[in-house]
This record gives sequence, C-alpha cells and structure tokens, in this order.
Amino acid sequence: MFRPMRPIRPVRAVRPVGRPLARGLVVGGAAYAAGRAGARRAAEEQDQDRAIAELQAEQDRAAQQQAGQQPAYAPPPAAPAPAPAAAPAAPAAPAAGGEDVASKLAQLAQLVQQGLLTPEEFAAAKARLLA
Repeated sequence: MFRPMRPIRPVRAVRPVGRPLARGLVVGGAAYAAGRAGARRAAEEQDQDRAIAELQAEQDRAAQQQAGQQPAYAPPPAAPAPAPAAAPAAPAAPAAGGEDVASKLAQLAQLVQQGLLTPEEFAAAKARLLA
C-alpha cells in the first residue's frame, strides 16, 4: 500500500546569471564610488578646517605682537581747530540807518551760538560794526 519514497535529490544552487548579476554589480559599484567620494570630501573639509585654524592662530599671534608694541588705548588724534571765520567787513552806511547793523549783529550772535566765533571775535566784529 505504501509506496516507498523516492530519495530527495540534492538541489543545485543556481547562480544568478544575466540581469540580477549585473544589477548587483552596478549597485555595489555605485555604493563603493559614493562612499569613496564622501570620504574624499570629508578629508578635504578636515584639511580646510586645519588650514583655517592655522591662519586664525597666526592672526592672533600677530595681533598680540602688535598689542605688545602699541598701548592698549591710543588717544584719538586731536581735531584741528576750526578756522576763524572772517569777520564781516563794515558795510556801507545804509540810507535808512540801523536795520542793516541789527541784522549783522544777529548773524554774529548766531555764529557765536553755533561755536563758529569766539566771544573775543564777536566783540571785535561788533566794535567794527558800531564804529
């Protein structure tokens, strides 16, 4: 009734041939190339970082040397004194009288308030106008 079982044949491993093999080669090659390019970029970045650090250290040393040669605080250069404004010449006597003199005195007073004339220059110009 029972038939004897047939012996199981060993299954041969079939190697992929054709497209699956080519696909594996392409994927593996692309991954290898990408990994290598990434490693190359990382090495270049490390070189750049090292060069930047060296330049910064060099600049810091140069700044420290300059600081040692110069005082920490250098006073600002003195501002040149403003040129004294020429006192206005005495105008010809106007026909009406003192209107022109009053306006000139007002202008001189404004110049003193602005700091363009010193009080001594104002007094001298006033004396010329009133003389």
